[in-house]
Amino acid sequence: MGTKSKTISFRVDEDAFETLREIAEERELSLSAVFRDYVDTLVAHDGQVDLVPADKGPEEGEGFPPTVEVPKSFIREHERLELEADHLREQLEEHKRYIDYLREQADEEEEVVKLEELDGDENTYQIG
Repeated sequence: MGTKSKTISFRVDEDAFETLREIAEERELSLSAVFRDYVDTLVAHDGQVDLVPADKGPEEGEGFPPTVEVPKSFIREHERLELEADHLREQLEEHKRYIDYLREQADEEEEVVKLEELDGDENTYQIG
């Protein structure tokens, strides 16, 4: 079974169209050939295409997409910080639940002693 060609259409503004036409003329290609070359390159490189001016080629050792080496100590520290953040989130949730529990207990208490009422009371209370 042979491969069938499909048509792709899209709109560009007038300036972009003129630029693309100039590129096609410089390469002595039709405008559709320029797009076919671009699409073929895009497919061949799994969607990772870097457009570079003709006078500036890719630098030695520079691939696309760019990669950066990260020391293992940095990765370990990042993982440690993520675990610590998870632990702190769990503690925060635990404290929130405890505060909610204390609020419920305070709401259920019927006897509330106000400090103003203690001033005239014979019984003395000492804190501490």
